[in-house]
Amino acid sequence: MKLQVAFDVLPLEEALDLARGMEADVDRFELGTPFLLEHGMEAVRCFRAQFPGKELLADTKIMDAGRLEAESAFRAGADLVTVLAVTDLATVRACVEAADRAGRRVVADMICVSDLSGRARELEEAGIHGIAVHTGVDQQAQGRTPLQDLAVLRRAVRRAELSAAGGISLASLPDCCALCPDVIVIGGGILSAPDPVAQARAIRRAMPGWNDSGGILSEPRT
Repeated sequence: MKLQVAFDVLPLEEALDLARGMEADVDRFELGTPFLLEHGMEAVRCFRAQFPGKELLADTKIMDAGRLEAESAFRAGADLVTVLAVTDLATVRACVEAADRAGRRVVADMICVSDLSGRARELEEAGIHGIAVHTGVDQQAQGRTPLQDLAVLRRAVRRAELSAAGGISLASLPDCCALCPDVIVIGGGILSAPDPVAQARAIRRAMPGWNDSGGILSEPRT
């Protein structure tokens, strides 16, 4: 199970500094949509230069021009981009084709998808590499959590890497981990803590796959 930390609203240099502190405990850095809107692809280039061996996801939320927008992020150094699952499958396929040519990956963001199981099947048939449960900030304000959608998608997804995002914190982590996503995505639950680096470390150690000798064990997907 991987830990993905999402940077959304910080200044670029502050985000880079925090990322350096938590690098050993985090599997993947996400440059969130607000972060990309503020800093552009320069943020991707800076993170890639600072962390050449770390997985880097650009939360592009592509809705159209799939090939063009995916290739832009890949050129900047992203390993993964996101496409909105509600878009046309032609756009999804264009993103996947661009990723396959570049040796990169595409994650479908399932925010606002009504038929989760049906759309997951279509996305996997289109070659998608990852599927992300995403309970948005506005949905969280209405009391929603990612758990119900995660339970549905855990049963539906057959091949793609399954991520879970949406207000996850150290307190809610056990319930989320019990549903066996491949990736746990946390933003504010780490970055709003008094000590984000210590919080990332605590969350990493609370996740399946950590051993007491100080290392991450690889676990088979369940």
